[in-house]
Amino acid sequence: MSTEVTEVVMPGPVEPDGLELRRRVLPAPAHGEVLVAVDATGISFAEHAMRLGRYPGQPKFPFVPGYDLVGTVTATGPGVDATLVGRRFAAMTKTGGWTTHAMLKAVDLVPVPAELDAGEVETLVVSGLTAYQMLHRRAKVRAGQTILIHGVNGGVGTTLAQLALHAGARVIGTSSPRHHAALRDLGVLSVDYNDPDLATRVRDLAPGGVDAVFDHIGGKSIARSWSLLARGGTLVSYAMLKDSGPMIPAFIALLGQLAWLNALPNGRRAGFFDVWGGKLLRPERFRSRLQEDMAAVFTLLADGVLHPQIAARLPLTEIRKAVELAESHTIVGKVVLIPG
Repeated sequence: MSTEVTEVVMPGPVEPDGLELRRRVLPAPAHGEVLVAVDATGISFAEHAMRLGRYPGQPKFPFVPGYDLVGTVTATGPGVDATLVGRRFAAMTKTGGWTTHAMLKAVDLVPVPAELDAGEVETLVVSGLTAYQMLHRRAKVRAGQTILIHGVNGGVGTTLAQLALHAGARVIGTSSPRHHAALRDLGVLSVDYNDPDLATRVRDLAPGGVDAVFDHIGGKSIARSWSLLARGGTLVSYAMLKDSGPMIPAFIALLGQLAWLNALPNGRRAGFFDVWGGKLLRPERFRSRLQEDMAAVFTLLADGVLHPQIAARLPLTEIRKAVELAESHTIVGKVVLIPG
């Protein structure tokens, strides 16, 4: 049975008002696939970069963006357990999430506890997985340590801060002053990211240096972040907020910079984190860790440890307004899209 869907199309490197709504028909699921009615999806930095044609490995225009989603299975293809129908799952999609219905591989689904709100879960799919794996698998932050999070008001930043505080760590975060009150309520020690003496402000709070820095900026920020590490500390770079100049050479330069820092004999470590890392070379291990870590994040949400920061919930049909809001730099948390 075919299904009519409404989806957002990114036709090229356009402004938000250039995004298009399209209707088309999806066929029945093929072998190993499921059809999912999307309950919630969201807007992240990845879609901003894709809209500018600046996300490494993005599809050729036109395509449907949408990095992750939460939805309910409505149909299964051959070889898939039919009892999945009616159950809610989360999935990382990289593209294709901004739609009313999505065709997914059944092996990529992560169960979502029925009592959880779809919008809150959506804020923690990629953001929560990224934060959890950077904190616990890459930096291995422990109780009593101090960490620094750049852009702590964002989706990954707020989740990372909450996870670190729950683990018993002390959190310093950079953001605009307008977000400091909300961040103090989370327990974050805030520093103005535009302060020319930012490094001094951080040193005032952590005289011996921090045990881990999570840097989403790249470029010149890497050297500063490295200088703020204590001996034995870890620098995790996980994105580049670079809107001009060739992206691929900049990314290669970043990897080279991190490799050089990592080779220095001073007891500190540096590396780049990619939430998709290992999927192609070790897919079973990748899926196993994804299932385990995302389940841990959803449990922390159910237990009230994590409080998702939802800036707004908007219909998929208001995608232009939603993207403008998400890119306004005036919000704390994530803009969630409700396709229904």
